[in-house]
Amino acid sequence: MNENKTNINWYPGHMAKAKRELKENMKLIDVVYEVIDARMPVSSKVVDMDDIVGNKPKILVVSKYDICDKKETDKVLETYKDYTIVKCDLLNGNINELISKTKELSKTINEERQKKGLKPRKIRVLVVGAPNVGKSTLINKLVGRKAVQTGNTPGVTKTIGWIRINNDIELMDSPGILWPKLENQENAHILAALSSIKEEILDTEDIARFTIRKLEELYPEKLKERYKLDNIDHDNIYEEIAKKRGLLSKGAEVDYDKVYLTIIRDLKDGRFGNITLDR
Repeated sequence: MNENKTNINWYPGHMAKAKRELKENMKLIDVVYEVIDARMPVSSKVVDMDDIVGNKPKILVVSKYDICDKKETDKVLETYKDYTIVKCDLLNGNINELISKTKELSKTINEERQKKGLKPRKIRVLVVGAPNVGKSTLINKLVGRKAVQTGNTPGVTKTIGWIRINNDIELMDSPGILWPKLENQENAHILAALSSIKEEILDTEDIARFTIRKLEELYPEKLKERYKLDNIDHDNIYEEIAKKRGLLSKGAEVDYDKVYLTIIRDLKDGRFGNITLDR
């Protein structure tokens, strides 16, 4: 049974503006990096990406690969036939592989320029993706310094801009993009649970209950381990978590607000171990 009671639909004005600007600027772009979160390789993928970038060569940068359930994530990645795929860990990242594949996909550009007697130019790369999937972290690794602000909240980048990463490549950063209507509410709740939608517009009880339902379905042992549960009794699980974690108010009553926030924080902070919520 689907317990979700909130219909999630979040699309700030700067995102609509960014989509328009991206379409206008695609003539300047040689290669597209689409960044997705390895823990939600379906939900974090922009569904109308081809409408924005057309037939430009695309590299799917799978961020946070070190904290996903690799077996399940890889099953999804096998379905993305139109992409060159580069898997990046949260801290280290396969930057050399990414740069190498970028040059490989774009080598014909400067070959054509050479035939015309023109000097080589930098390869222009667009970096795009849903909010908080790891775009800014990736850019900072590519540049080798803190070129853009990062944060564990969506909506950090709000404007389009160029960033030079070396003598061969420059990046166009863009705000995190979500499609206008999150019609698949399962995907919308996964995005919300893993920080791609601002908490201020969400019902914490709804997101916490969705998280528990997904963990019961996909990772019951990890759920039991995190909260030291002997077994999972869905009807009483929030009370059990409260007792195990001491989330009680005066009079030993369950503080449900604290329970819900604890579940949400535990998921965001990776305290359930390596998980992938999409199938």
